[in-house]
Amino acid sequence: MRPPKPKPWDELSALERHAANAGIKWSSRLNVLLYRATGGRVGGRFLAGEPLLLLTTIGHKSRQRRTVPLIYLTDGDALAVVASKGGSPDHPAWYANLSAEPRVEVQVGPRREPRVAETADPPTRARLWPALCALYPPYQEYQDVTRREIPVVLLRRAPG
Repeated sequence: MRPPKPKPWDELSALERHAANAGIKWSSRLNVLLYRATGGRVGGRFLAGEPLLLLTTIGHKSRQRRTVPLIYLTDGDALAVVASKGGSPDHPAWYANLSAEPRVEVQVGPRREPRVAETADPPTRARLWPALCALYPPYQEYQDVTRREIPVVLLRRAPG
């Protein structure tokens, strides 16, 4: 089952934007709880079976650990994720956190490991974008309804 085609965020009322943000926040929190409690057996897949990981960042303002579930694609030994926020004109908070602190923790299934996040350069993004959209077609719809280029982030194994 695919979610409905998104409306551009600038066509949403303030109430619709608030509801969308609240829905994303609370469904993500529930997903993280279930994923952690079951080692990814519950909450490890999205709507049509897309694989999910948990990304833990350090809040750039709060300095607190923040965890979000994200669809991912394996690219060699890196994991690629998309900072879409449903086509919002703003980047998701987790992406802003990476600017301040690129060292993150990633959980795939029961395994947790340190990683280092970096925004894909234009050629790498161009190479990965079609595969990411094939994995989750709404990504292209999100890109079509926003003015910002939606970043692709590579989560690379931490050195050492």
